[in-house]
Amino acid sequence: MIGNWSVAHFRARFGGAGGRSAPGSSAPVTYGLIILCCLVFVLGPAAGLNPAYGSGEGLIAAQRAYFHRWGVVPAELFEGAPRAALTPATALFVHGSWVHLLGNMLFLYVFGAMTEERMGRVQFTLFYLGCGYLALLGYAAANDDSTQSLVGASGAISAVLGAFLFLFPGARVTSLLPFLLFLPLRFPAWVVLPFWAALQWVAAGRAAQGPGVAYLAHLVGFGLGFGYAWARFGRPTRVKAAPAPAPEGENQP
Repeated sequence: MIGNWSVAHFRARFGGAGGRSAPGSSAPVTYGLIILCCLVFVLGPAAGLNPAYGSGEGLIAAQRAYFHRWGVVPAELFEGAPRAALTPATALFVHGSWVHLLGNMLFLYVFGAMTEERMGRVQFTLFYLGCGYLALLGYAAANDDSTQSLVGASGAISAVLGAFLFLFPGARVTSLLPFLLFLPLRFPAWVVLPFWAALQWVAAGRAAQGPGVAYLAHLVGFGLGFGYAWARFGRPTRVKAAPAPAPEGENQP
């Protein structure tokens, strides 16, 4: 879950971007993903708003069955069932609670829009889905004997954070620091996001066996996102110079 941080980030923008439109002003894929995740959650049993799933023990049973069907169950994923192979994709749109949903959507909203504008709509869509799938797959491979369900967009959003770090290292991110009485402070992305990745690394090392908060999926997604951005946008573009025109005396009549 992306929102489970010691540092909460709620705004990012370019430094010194005068004369251009506000970053994130045109990001239909990012906003579409947010709307889709919210709709799936509200219509599903985890929100507790759909009377079709009942209440009490019946609702809890419906939630477990729902997460098992659409989430990643590592022990089942590598058995070769076609349905299980799709779950790392479907799990990206399923969330376990209101806090889980809102935390993830906040970070997708903050970091996704600018990343989408830089990549383009089609490329960002494939990047988000592909990295999210691989992040959950990596977590499942490390916990291949677990029978608990894993859901959430954290792996894909972590990939967005990794790409954002490479693409906009100087972008200012407003942060709330608990140990400084939640005073809003602004730091560049190259300070904030590596600090977040370090927290995930420490938490992953201390996590108990089996699913909980999928810190490993966060790390895999972050690494994939940064690596993709480096491979796709990090190499300088080589422009072939046009041949110089021949001197006038060398022109043939």
